[in-house]
Amino acid sequence: MHIKINILILLSLGRIAAADTLPEARSLFTFRNADAALQWQTVNDGVMGGRSDGRFQINNDRNLEFFGTLSLANNGGFASVRSRETSLRLASGDSIIMKVRGDGREYTLNLYTAARRTAFSYRVTFPTKTGEWTEVNVPLSKFVATSFGRVVANERLKPEQVTGIGILLGDKKSGAFKLEIESIAVRSAPQ
Repeated sequence: MHIKINILILLSLGRIAAADTLPEARSLFTFRNADAALQWQTVNDGVMGGRSDGRFQINNDRNLEFFGTLSLANNGGFASVRSRETSLRLASGDSIIMKVRGDGREYTLNLYTAARRTAFSYRVTFPTKTGEWTEVNVPLSKFVATSFGRVVANERLKPEQVTGIGILLGDKKSGAFKLEIESIAVRSAPQ
């Protein structure tokens, strides 16, 4: 019995030590500053004739709140919010970390590069839990190249070329939505 407890203690200490060796996350976006909203913009399906209404605001809790109504009318079906172009200084092995409170819908996290391609991004989907804060942690290696929502084969993300990040809702379910984002950060791979 005594040996079993010591092994459990050693295992626990090993887990703690391993957690301590993780690099600190570097903040990409917080929403505490008065000008935080100036770094963001919406792009909705209205650019293609759709009728979705996606908006954002910095709410009283100083979170980015992405909200509106998704419409499938007129061949629509997406709403998005994205950062304006800036250098995010990403590198191979990095992971994007977001703290979000959702509505139970599945959203898409998009990364954009400066290359001018129509409707092109690298993306990964993530679920949310209604009314619960969750951490989304996605390694850059999981992002898939897409154009107009379709996978582009043989296209790899070059992290150093990423100039923007965004959230998109396009789950083919019409109706109201709301996602709060407390922070967006990046964590480098342990050295």
